[in-house]
Amino acid sequence: MIDKIVLASNNKKKMKEMNELLSPLGIEVVSQGSLGIAAAEEPFCTFIENSLAKARHAAKTSGLPAIADDSGICVDALLGAPGVMSARYAGEPSNDENNNKKLLAEMKGRSNRNAHYMCVIVAVRRHDDPEPLVAIGRWDGEVAQDRKGEGGFGYDPYFLIPELGKHAAELTPEEKNVISHRGKAMAKMRDLIVESWK
Repeated sequence: MIDKIVLASNNKKKMKEMNELLSPLGIEVVSQGSLGIAAAEEPFCTFIENSLAKARHAAKTSGLPAIADDSGICVDALLGAPGVMSARYAGEPSNDENNNKKLLAEMKGRSNRNAHYMCVIVAVRRHDDPEPLVAIGRWDGEVAQDRKGEGGFGYDPYFLIPELGKHAAELTPEEKNVISHRGKAMAKMRDLIVESWK
């Protein structure tokens, strides 16, 4: 089993989540920024390709195993958009408010409001690892017309979970981690690491 892994992100929330996931396995998570590694390009149109590119970049630059994720919201009526462009949907400089405004404008007059969050996490032992570990999580819901909740980030205030009758931004972090796309993908990744990297 490995004892240290580089997270190909400088996001503090992701860092905290990865530590909570991997520290019970005795794996120390370090951010790429703490090692002076610049963020990788994300030129691809799929979550898996972007995740793999980020993990390979961090592993090659650091010489350590690496883990990365790519995630976003996919809307049925928009043929999967915003998808990998979720964080930059309204253009640069990116921010949640503008992205949500654009999404609501695109959804105006549409009856099909089905959407899902997608998260793909990739882990590699080295940059040219022929067997990357891949974990995928999906969280189904709808794009609501009204904003609710103060928690979460991104599209959470407008992401309605019909079976709960709540928006993602109304959930506690603990509730969200159990049912969210990232929570599901992280649980799968933990199992994959235990099974594959003994």
